[in-house]
Amino acid sequence: MNKALAWIAGLAGASILVYWIATNTEWTEVKVPLPPKGEAAVNPFYAAQRFAEALGARTSWDRQLVVPPADAVIVVSAWHWNLTEQRRYSLERWVESGGRLVVTGRLAGGEDEFERWSGITRTHRRRGPASGIPGEPFGCRPLTEVRDGASPASGGAHYAMCDGDPETYLETRRKVSWALDDEKERQALRVAAGRGSVTVINASPFRERNLFDGDHGGLFVAALGLRTADEVHFLSEDDHPSLLALLWIHGSPVVVLGLAAIALALWRNSARFGPLVNEPPTARRSLAEQIRGTGLFALRHGDGESLHAASLRALTEAATRRVPGYARMPAPDRAAALATLTGFERDAFSAAAYHAGLRTPSELRQTIAFLETARREILGAAPASTQKGSATPLRAHGTD
Repeated sequence: MNKALAWIAGLAGASILVYWIATNTEWTEVKVPLPPKGEAAVNPFYAAQRFAEALGARTSWDRQLVVPPADAVIVVSAWHWNLTEQRRYSLERWVESGGRLVVTGRLAGGEDEFERWSGITRTHRRRGPASGIPGEPFGCRPLTEVRDGASPASGGAHYAMCDGDPETYLETRRKVSWALDDEKERQALRVAAGRGSVTVINASPFRERNLFDGDHGGLFVAALGLRTADEVHFLSEDDHPSLLALLWIHGSPVVVLGLAAIALALWRNSARFGPLVNEPPTARRSLAEQIRGTGLFALRHGDGESLHAASLRALTEAATRRVPGYARMPAPDRAAALATLTGFERDAFSAAAYHAGLRTPSELRQTIAFLETARREILGAAPASTQKGSATPLRAHGTD
């Protein structure tokens, strides 16, 4: 029973809530604009272009300055006035030759140069906007058209301009040919520049969907001085090319030469399929070079004692084959036997073979050369037994 009463109470409460919502709310259809597509999504002046074309003008949206005919109109927004001197001079000369320039909003750069050339300055307010809240947009405010320096009370047209700059207004010391006044301040100015004119608007009423706000359509025609068959060019640097694109646009020859230099350097230092020239055949070291190298090594390490010992050992082996009992002879007898076989002096053999003192490199070379010459003489001499009974000792047959 308690559970059934709880369900009934809940349904009654829900019914009362639904009835209250139904009687206190109103359902209406609201049209919400769809997001832009295609060119309208990237071109901030798409609506202004279509509007001008409907009035008989020819339009184009340019991202780079292409100087049009002198009777054309150029509308700039977010434009860098002093990006390059050549571009600035070209635009100034075009206006002075009869062109009509319309600047909307603040420039992206070069405002000082533009103010010196046009004579139109942007002055900051000393007080807050009309709403009393600093920085708050104006909304849509009525502006009175002034032509040729006449007073606003002379019956000029009225335009509602929306979303103006709340912090600044426009001033000039030059003769004003057209202006929009807001009580004591001016939100749009036009002055002569040579045979042409410069118009500055303290807002951006022609971008995106702003053209549909207030009286921006009529303001567009009045600010441009639009006539049938006019040629209108819209310039903006909001969607500027990337750095690489700018490098290619303004310095393609340098980019091409730089890439060619890099490619050449990479090719020059890259791995090759083969050597630049045929490798020379590997030369073997001669036996004489090997002997000299080994001798120099032995001479530098051990003061040449091993070289002297090897030379003396070779001489002893040669003498043992020629003189019977040579190995058992004392040193003086060995020197006498060697002198008999070779014809060299006995004392020379004693000094070369048995001198124990240190030798200089020059003395060591001479000693080794003497021992080698004696060894070769011994190998070329006859055995000692064939010389027995001979009164004349053998002489040296010569040396190598």
